[in-house]
Amino acid sequence: MAESKIFTPAHIGPVTLRNRVIRSAAFENMAYGNRPSKDLFEYHTAVARGGVGMTTVAYAAVCQSGLSFDGQLWMREEIVPELKELTDAVHSYGAKASIQLGHCGNMTHRATCGCMPVGASGGFNLYSPTFARKLRKDEIMQIVADFGNAVNLARKAGFDCVEIHAGHGYLISQFLSPYTNRRKDEFGGSLDNRMRFMRLVINEVMKQAGDDMGVVVKVNMHDGFRRGMQTEECLQVAKELERLGVHALVLTAGFVSKAPMEVMRGAMPLKTLRHYMDFKKFWWLKAGLALAGRIVIPTVPFKEGYFLDDAKVFRANLSLPLIYVGGLISKEKMEEVLDAGFEGLQMARALIHDTDFVNKLKSGEITCSECKHSNYCIGRMYTLEMKCHCKVEGLPHRLEREISKAERTL
Repeated sequence: MAESKIFTPAHIGPVTLRNRVIRSAAFENMAYGNRPSKDLFEYHTAVARGGVGMTTVAYAAVCQSGLSFDGQLWMREEIVPELKELTDAVHSYGAKASIQLGHCGNMTHRATCGCMPVGASGGFNLYSPTFARKLRKDEIMQIVADFGNAVNLARKAGFDCVEIHAGHGYLISQFLSPYTNRRKDEFGGSLDNRMRFMRLVINEVMKQAGDDMGVVVKVNMHDGFRRGMQTEECLQVAKELERLGVHALVLTAGFVSKAPMEVMRGAMPLKTLRHYMDFKKFWWLKAGLALAGRIVIPTVPFKEGYFLDDAKVFRANLSLPLIYVGGLISKEKMEEVLDAGFEGLQMARALIHDTDFVNKLKSGEITCSECKHSNYCIGRMYTLEMKCHCKVEGLPHRLEREISKAERTL
């Protein structure tokens, strides 16, 4: 019997993976004090031991102003030795290591990022909620340099690849989308102008990555709402990234500050989200979620492989390697994606539920993840480390009921 294509090598620029499965850069919230922790080390080494081709450490800010969580990595020289311990351990289990680099833009608070939040344009971000100011041109160029510096730090730390986050309404995406970019200078207006910041960042990243690191870019196929970017413009962005020479794209969709569940699908577990929030710090947010949470964060129906039809449009129009992400849980659907011409597969929730998922799939012990996409891990992640409900003891009954209802619905 021929080996499944899932377990054949994949190629991202100069990097060869032992198989096609990549742990996606889903935020772990395990970098306490903005530096690596034992929890982060143990989780990613467990995923590597569990058989993935590559694991991606999530959402590392390239500078302090890019931080949106206290449990998020901030790339700086002092944490390189700790990151090197993590990558050495990942490599010891035969997997490659990648790190996602980005800047959150206006989705943060002064207490977290150390300054007034910044973005492509100024204004009020209801999602945070906070006021943000427009970046000056000199600050834009400094952030471009910060991306390049972060790539060099990633190399020192032993990472094989970097993944640049240009989607989901974070800073690069805020420049790309007309919803968040209302600038009147050379960084705003036409799509070509709105791509200028992305172009500067990617040119710097490719220069610093050289010929020994893989460069992946996570990019939207649509923003998920009427006033955001639609497929046609997103395809032009993807073609520009191909022209700039990136090694692969991760195709995603959604905008955290406007259409968050477009990213993950299903329902946001509002009881879970509120339960873990500190009342003294977030009483107003807990009250708002109780009153209007489902209006602000509406449910988006889940189905396995929910981005595949959109991703096939991009596959038909691009030549570079594409990595699929979006609701993969079964061997059958994973093979369908690869047969459609995708180089690799990214997943998170199946690997949060069971870090040994890939080895079990390869051995034939299972053919599908037991993750039922209640999104408990997502609701918890905003306050505590990301964890599946099946690994948490003593859950309150109201949270158990919420999880059970979500799993029945799906």
